Amino acid sequence: MQASEISCKTSPSEMLTDGMLMQSLKQAIAQKLAPQVSQIDLQGVYPEEFLRHIGGLGAYAQCVAQKYGGTGSGVLPALKSIEMVSATCLSTGFMTWCHNACAWYLQNSDNPFLKEQILPQVARGEFLSGTGLSNPMKHFAGIEKIKIIATPCKGGYILNGTLPWVSNIGDQHLFGISAQIEGTDDYLMAIAQGGMQGLELKQDVHFIALEGTNTFRCLFRNAFISHDWILASPCDHYVEYIKPGFILMQVGMGLGLAQNCIELMRRIDKSKAHVNQFLDDRPEELESELETLRLKSYRLAEAIGHGQQLVSKEILREVVEARATASELSLRASQSLMLHAGAIAYVHGSVYERRLRESYFVAMVTPALKHLRKVLASM
Repeated sequence: MQASEISCKTSPSEMLTDGMLMQSLKQAIAQKLAPQVSQIDLQGVYPEEFLRHIGGLGAYAQCVAQKYGGTGSGVLPALKSIEMVSATCLSTGFMTWCHNACAWYLQNSDNPFLKEQILPQVARGEFLSGTGLSNPMKHFAGIEKIKIIATPCKGGYILNGTLPWVSNIGDQHLFGISAQIEGTDDYLMAIAQGGMQGLELKQDVHFIALEGTNTFRCLFRNAFISHDWILASPCDHYVEYIKPGFILMQVGMGLGLAQNCIELMRRIDKSKAHVNQFLDDRPEELESELETLRLKSYRLAEAIGHGQQLVSKEILREVVEARATASELSLRASQSLMLHAGAIAYVHGSVYERRLRESYFVAMVTPALKHLRKVLASM
């Protein structure tokens, strides 16, 4: 794999501050994303232009140190960016998370090539990026077996195996992977690229939501990856560094979706409050719970900070709790929205129906709600 030859267009000092970023994101979402949402959802259109545009604004640079092309602001503004995008389109909010997660992997690595040559391009959105850690996350939680084997060879490793679904990837995209080192009980984490030799990307299923996310099945057949692209090997301690930020940034998806469901319910209530008042999970009740979750998540984001440090078991437990609450609240808010809207919500392609389908993704994407509850039971 070769580093991109795209030149640096935005320096850390030119990137927007937190407040300016949110305002610019709001404008970009209204002008460039909102008009595309139906196409993304129903036709599977991949919003590449928007994803690159918000990279130029700094939406992927928040967790990245200034010396590597970021703002050094930490997890909090990254979470807020994911939240804001998800309020309009969960598919795109999810991809915003995918990209930030990959930047987070790079930021927490000790590999100088990846941090100095690749991370700045990821921070600016020049390399679009995803994360293939669903399988290893479930493996380390005792849910399923690892699916990629790495055989040591001169200069690196040979990879063999299949990842069922990896999102926000393509021939030029990067994504994180994990593999078991053959003949050992050790694991590595690395950065793969969609067009690398020995990797085949297959798009052979259709989903009820999240169609526009460039989600592929990844087949590794004797694919060589050099030491330059290894995040950590073995990766036991490294995984503990990335886990809190990886999980917490996903909460932004639930915050954004639930917020929009509440706003839509309030809009519907302007004409239907006289009957909707008899429903459970009314907007004011959900809004109170949402604000509690938001404040907790923001506090945890500040505690995680800039990575490359172990958080306490108590902080990690709270992160897992927040992620589980985001799943539960998304499900309740979207279901209540359907009932508040009534028959119009049952029309295919309605915003109400879309938000319901998207809410199940918040509860099912790794770590899924059942996965999170398993982890909490063991803590």
